[in-house]
Amino acid sequence: MHAGKKELKYQLWGWVLFIVCAFIFIASSFRTGDVLMLIGSLFFLVACFLFLIPLLGKLKS
Repeated sequence: MHAGKKELKYQLWGWVLFIVCAFIFIASSFRTGDVLMLIGSLFFLVACFLFLIPLLGKLKS
């Protein structure tokens, strides 16, 4: 496997783990009723997906 492609796959897995964390934070905010944490977690989740867009484009090519 090409070294650059391998690095991109590690980055992808890192972002997947960040997304899992975002869902855990969202669940925790629902459980505690913390609206501010919910808003922050949703922004974090959206940001993770935005960072994934160019990464997925690089993996496809």
